[in-house]
Amino acid sequence: MKVLSRADELVLLSVWRLQDDAYGVSIRKLIIESTGHDWSVGAIYDSLERLTNGGYLAAFQSDPTPERGGRSKRYFRLTRDGLAALRKTKDVHDSMWIGLPDLGFDLKTS
Repeated sequence: MKVLSRADELVLLSVWRLQDDAYGVSIRKLIIESTGHDWSVGAIYDSLERLTNGGYLAAFQSDPTPERGGRSKRYFRLTRDGLAALRKTKDVHDSMWIGLPDLGFDLKTS
């Protein structure tokens, strides 16, 4: 299993956090709110497609809705492989942070 890219990690974490409300627009909105950076629609959907094709996400269609002109939404759910990939990525991050010198996060200002 490979270590996830930062973008793929954020998408998987968003899907996990959103649970039953995880579709492209809500995922993008959560990532923008969390990072403070604008993410293109294409970047989100490229990652969703890659993660679905890789078996980290399962995709399913909702029932058509009148608000969307009779179109359905494509929702995503984290798979067992997706959860394992997140765990591995977190373990790698944690191991890289162990033993680093203090970066001054606790500096007091005068």
